[in-house]
Amino acid sequence: MSSLAARARAVPGWQLTLFGALVAIGFLVAAQVRGEAPRVRYTTQERLPLVETVVTLQAQQEALKTTILDLRSQITAAEAGAAGSDQLVRQLNEALFAARVAAGIVALEGPGIVLQLEDSQAPVPPGGSAADYLVSARDLRTAVEELWLAGAEAIAIGGERITPTTAIVDIGGSVLVNSAYLAPPYQVAAIGPADLYDQLVASSGFVELIAARADRFGIRVSFAQPDTVVVPAYAGSVTLRYARTPAASPTPAP
Repeated sequence: MSSLAARARAVPGWQLTLFGALVAIGFLVAAQVRGEAPRVRYTTQERLPLVETVVTLQAQQEALKTTILDLRSQITAAEAGAAGSDQLVRQLNEALFAARVAAGIVALEGPGIVLQLEDSQAPVPPGGSAADYLVSARDLRTAVEELWLAGAEAIAIGGERITPTTAIVDIGGSVLVNSAYLAPPYQVAAIGPADLYDQLVASSGFVELIAARADRFGIRVSFAQPDTVVVPAYAGSVTLRYARTPAASPTPAP
């Protein structure tokens, strides 16, 4: 023991210091190596799940992109369909309005003419008929027919709208239009094109009416072309209570 102690005392102090430093460095290196191994194993173990998660998220993202594109296509198709539906609704509304106009249940206002027919003031000659010198339902029916042929779009007699079911008949000294009794003078208001008057007076049927009634019996016929003609709506019922299918035409014999 004395010899060992003597040898230890013989070793210089700087060697002992160096030795201690080397031992400490060795412990530090060993500790670092032990700490690195688990971390490397941890990183390697966790990498595969992360990669799988990224791949899954990318697949979901692609699926969402596809869904978005499909929805955009559906929206475009829906917008196109809506545009088509709007056009169809517009066409149906136009057709409905035209049907209401034809049925006379819509009041109209526009350019046109007013035709007035008055009883004759000429004396009835001996042996003549007084009825020939009065405006009759037939005269009014002829005027209405000629106005239709001239291009009239709506007609009213004394404020009574002429419809497909209107009847114009003589009742005593008055004329029955629809369900209203009218007395002379009779005003026939018509809405139509700008040349409605020209077409009417050029019509052969109207010329014959003037010749037969105005020239021969003195029935007075006058015209007016106001800036605006008002044709009221039909105020009666448009419900058909009775109807029947027309009989089929007989087949001609061979």
